[in-house]
Amino acid sequence: MKGTVRFGIIGTGRISDWVLKGAVLDPRFKAVAVCSRSIERAKAFGTAHGIPKAYSDPEEIASDPGIDAIYIGTPNHTHHDLAILCMRKGKHVMCEKPLASNVREVSEMIAVARNHGVLLMEAMISTLSPNFRSVQERLAEIGRVRHYSAAFCQYSSKFGQVLRILSGEDSSPVPSSFNPDSSGGALMDVGIYTIYPMVTLFGKPDSIKAETKTLMVPAGGSAKPVDIQGSVVFGYPGMTASVMYSKVADSRLRTEISGELGMISLDQVHIARQVGLTLRGEPTSGRTAGPSAFDITVPGDADEYQCEFREFMDLVNSGQKESRNNSLRNSLIVARIMDEIRRQAGITFPADLQE
Repeated sequence: MKGTVRFGIIGTGRISDWVLKGAVLDPRFKAVAVCSRSIERAKAFGTAHGIPKAYSDPEEIASDPGIDAIYIGTPNHTHHDLAILCMRKGKHVMCEKPLASNVREVSEMIAVARNHGVLLMEAMISTLSPNFRSVQERLAEIGRVRHYSAAFCQYSSKFGQVLRILSGEDSSPVPSSFNPDSSGGALMDVGIYTIYPMVTLFGKPDSIKAETKTLMVPAGGSAKPVDIQGSVVFGYPGMTASVMYSKVADSRLRTEISGELGMISLDQVHIARQVGLTLRGEPTSGRTAGPSAFDITVPGDADEYQCEFREFMDLVNSGQKESRNNSLRNSLIVARIMDEIRRQAGITFPADLQE
């Protein structure tokens, strides 16, 4: 298949609205159908985005012969079943991060993708942005890497509602991003942005030590723990890595990759807009500022979500079944890491009980 890629969109929430603004900037992208649990919401979303067909049944959009690929932008716990349904119908799938609830589900999705000869890619913008690719190209300039540090801490607009639910002021269900029954929590929502780039650059760590803060929330008729922030230290041969993430506090810490010959610094890990390279100079006593950073920022896309659709459509058009950065191997390693962090924190999802 060359040129235009006809997409079906499953999910009409905020993330689908955001990503479409980037997707439509690529002339190869064409959204032809949308699916939501409510046909009214599907039609309203379709009208807003100029999408002609609306469905309320995932089976119908997955079976539509006029669709080449499906973008899945639904809550985390639904990714596995929806992706497998679509891939078994011969559709390529770009699925929102996290790819699934746990490593078992990710493994099953990968097996289906390979058995049916379709492309499966996790929609992780961090590792597909132009500036991250620039970091990859220039990483050798800082010599042997000794440490990676990243933070993504962002106070959630949903946390106030969670607190009202806990105090009895609000009888609504806990939002999916804080609901363990929806495979939610800080790690799955924002922590993954710090871990995926680490895995893309350095692979699987040898050790994982996590410190996680949890909150008991009502889910499935009982109180269950969900993580609201965490810090994790990873061990690699000859280097260490540390990440910090939170949905209950803000931070503006830069991401740093430190090597024996210098360091690379990114303004933010989830979508780098500015990158600096500092080469090691003579040791200083604290009386001087030390060596200055070179700005190695490259031009970004008109919209930050454009990069993931460009990557996906490049792969579809070339007949490739796997992204280099957002590879199935990387997604599997990240899922295994997040399973271990949750194990240490005592956080269980319904999908874990099906193993």
